[in-house]
Amino acid sequence: MGSVCTPVAVATAVTEGRPHGTTVNAFSALSLDPPMVMVALDRGSALLSILEHTRRFGLNVLSADQGDLALNFAGKSADRFAGVAWREDCALPRLDGVIGWLACEVTRFVDGGDHLVVLGTVSSASCRDTAPLTYHRRAFGTHTVRAAGL
Repeated sequence: MGSVCTPVAVATAVTEGRPHGTTVNAFSALSLDPPMVMVALDRGSALLSILEHTRRFGLNVLSADQGDLALNFAGKSADRFAGVAWREDCALPRLDGVIGWLACEVTRFVDGGDHLVVLGTVSSASCRDTAPLTYHRRAFGTHTVRAAGL
């Protein structure tokens, strides 16, 4: 699966007034009507246990220059938000500089082997027109748009 190029995002939530987040590269749009996304989280993920209680999450789609941020939220630090610029949006942590932002309500959890797939209905969304951060063969990169026919 490492040969499949995927977008990189940070899923976030709040519990007891504290922000939490983790890097994900297994997420996708699911439905346009209603607007829905799916995010796969490891069964041992601290964020997953939070979502099971709060039933809400933010999805911060990272820009091409945010590889360090992806690594930070993929790490094991207890406070991944230390030194990270963010603000509250829809009562969820929104990271500064992201190209896409989604606030979601958990609709359902679906078994996915060693992961659970979180289905979320999008309640708020925004985006910027800039290059996304992608992950392919254990390295970060980006996608560039080419003119039609090239």
